[in-house]
Amino acid sequence: MSRKIKITLEDLFELNGAEIYNPDYYKPEYNVSIDTRKIKGRCIYVAIKGERFDGHDFIGEAVKKGADALVVNKRKLKKIFESKEYNTYRTAIVAVPDTLKALGEIAHKWRKKLNASVISITGSNGKTTTKDILASILSEKFATVKTEANNNNHIGVPLTLLSAGEKTEFVVLEHGTNHFGEIEYTARIAEPDFALITNIGDSHIEFLKNRETVYREKSALLKVADQKGGTVFINIDDPVLKKNKENFKNVVTYGFRNRPVVKGKITGYEKDGRTKLRIGYGKIDKEFILSLYGEANAINFLSAAAVALNAGIGVKELDKASKNLIPAKGRLNAIKLPGVFLIDDTYNSSPASVEAAYKLVKKIKGYKKKIFILGDIYELGKQSAKIHKELAGIFKPDKNLYALTLGNYMKHTSNELKKRGIKTIHFKNREELSLYLKYEELKDFVILVKGSRGMAMEEFVKIIKERFE
Repeated sequence: MSRKIKITLEDLFELNGAEIYNPDYYKPEYNVSIDTRKIKGRCIYVAIKGERFDGHDFIGEAVKKGADALVVNKRKLKKIFESKEYNTYRTAIVAVPDTLKALGEIAHKWRKKLNASVISITGSNGKTTTKDILASILSEKFATVKTEANNNNHIGVPLTLLSAGEKTEFVVLEHGTNHFGEIEYTARIAEPDFALITNIGDSHIEFLKNRETVYREKSALLKVADQKGGTVFINIDDPVLKKNKENFKNVVTYGFRNRPVVKGKITGYEKDGRTKLRIGYGKIDKEFILSLYGEANAINFLSAAAVALNAGIGVKELDKASKNLIPAKGRLNAIKLPGVFLIDDTYNSSPASVEAAYKLVKKIKGYKKKIFILGDIYELGKQSAKIHKELAGIFKPDKNLYALTLGNYMKHTSNELKKRGIKTIHFKNREELSLYLKYEELKDFVILVKGSRGMAMEEFVKIIKERFE
């Protein structure tokens, strides 16, 4: 019988700079929370100051709901001790210099107690989808916990680890970054057994300047896994990753070119655009018809398969998972409506993902015309105008191709598309685009909607769905 994982008083004493008050009230805990709304009984409550709320303001509520240990900032102690409620508390109080770092330390201690293998994924594009695909594949055989949505930062990574239990066999973590040092921080908490960077692209260049510095930031994940004796997965088709593969000891390469260990080949497409992907690995040589759309998802599936095959998954589980994968909301969701094939790709955008979306739409048969509804790509910094101009080069002149653009930077794309002889309309505001989509003739179209998160392009998906459903 497996023993429940718990955080002991000794664990709390070992937190950096910790001072513990009322230690006799503490009993070993199995749950850690930073949100009083989610407390359902005994737990350690870590009070974190966020942008909008300070967790220290909810200590009384945490105690009422069952928290019998509070991790608080030392600067808040005086206020806590002077409060009317303090004498009613039957809780241990752990005072630390930084509660956010304490959360990371607690999660690291938890990770050390887990029997599970930890898989960490980062990258410029595809990391969330790859994470979801990999967790889905592993779940065919193993008890698996994954990062929910994209809670992939210095808070999300610790909380995902803390959600794993004694029966968990794999934890699949997504690591995100906007600034230097974030990946190393979360990687040291997670200490992954398997680590993968999907690719090194242009996302976050506003903060990380260029691809070499993007690699330097993200490669911390591989270095931590390598130091632990873990396995590093290298996308050998990515020039930056390929160049650096010799820096790691236990490497598994994957890709479509350059003689990888796990080899993928796109062998064709179904009429509705679904991808046929053949994977070769050792004695395995098998074709899969993916339920997810787009070449990007074929790459994501290959990335996930490379890890899964090295984690004990067989062809049978891989084949079953390939048929049942459900795209994350706003990530190449194919919606077949009467007379219209709508593709919702509104979750986010990058130059690479726009190109992938264009390639997908070209492969869909049975619809005469194709419309791209494109919103601005964010986080490109000083290169924004230049990259949006270059985006037009993805599109080839076609009498049945139309582009509808929205946003300050997409105006550059629209101007360049016109020069290339492609029919395009740039909309000055959201209302104009909404009216166009409500009343213009769109029957017999494939319509793809895409833009960065801040552009909220899902509004236009809703308009199209309501019109044709």
